[in-house]
Amino acid sequence: MFSPYYARANARAGGADPDDHCSLNVCLYGRGARRWTMTERGRSRVARDARRFAIGPSAVGWDGTRLTIDVDERAVPFGQRVRGRVTVHPEALCGFTTPLDDGGRHRWGPIAPWARVEVDLHEPALSWRGHAYLDSNEGDEPIERPFTEWDWSRASLADGSTAVIYDVRQKVGADRVLALRFERSGRVEPFEPPPRQPLPRTAWRIGRTMRTDPTQPARVVETLEDTPFYVRSVLESGLLGERVVSMHETLNVPRFASTAVRLMLPWRMPRTG
Repeated sequence: MFSPYYARANARAGGADPDDHCSLNVCLYGRGARRWTMTERGRSRVARDARRFAIGPSAVGWDGTRLTIDVDERAVPFGQRVRGRVTVHPEALCGFTTPLDDGGRHRWGPIAPWARVEVDLHEPALSWRGHAYLDSNEGDEPIERPFTEWDWSRASLADGSTAVIYDVRQKVGADRVLALRFERSGRVEPFEPPPRQPLPRTAWRIGRTMRTDPTQPARVVETLEDTPFYVRSVLESGLLGERVVSMHETLNVPRFASTAVRLMLPWRMPRTG
């Protein structure tokens, strides 16, 4: 979605071949082991079948019960190795999808709203076990056509269910707000989204908001990614009568689509093959 090479190819007559613009993004935020990998590879370095998707030396596989992500990448800008395996064990699979825009050309859905994860890295030497979440975004056109901005958040609730808020601003049409609770029974229940609260602007002056219960203001615990167009944060807020910790992201689409940002992106997203 963020590839400057894909955007450039897509602007040419005939459009771009998605299989010629694939990458595996790995982000590590641990103290002393911070890494970012997102090397794009062309069609000659990509192979796929019903159970395996290889991107260069890395691969994603599905055996019917678990997702394995074998990572063999180099971080930017210093080239540190990131190598090992991530295994995601879904507790249930979810077939829910919903449009994000009025035209229905962009869709989102959680594949596994509740899952366990095992991380075993050799370089750097890290391992942990914990909760996981897996979802999917897909679109039939570039994101800069219908959208100006969105805020997304995901939180685990006390009963084990997962709450997601997708707060989308469109170029044309009203805002679209998805507020959904994915229960462990498999039910998907909409809920009334609380009002927006503005959050402090980032170092790149990106505005971000969080929908939170008015009696429990949102607080930024940590900003994990602060870029000219995208922010990933950990927040505390009030949701459905609980105090929750959420993973939160903000995407500023005009910033992403600007020439200046697309000239900067290859520093974070090199291409090979």
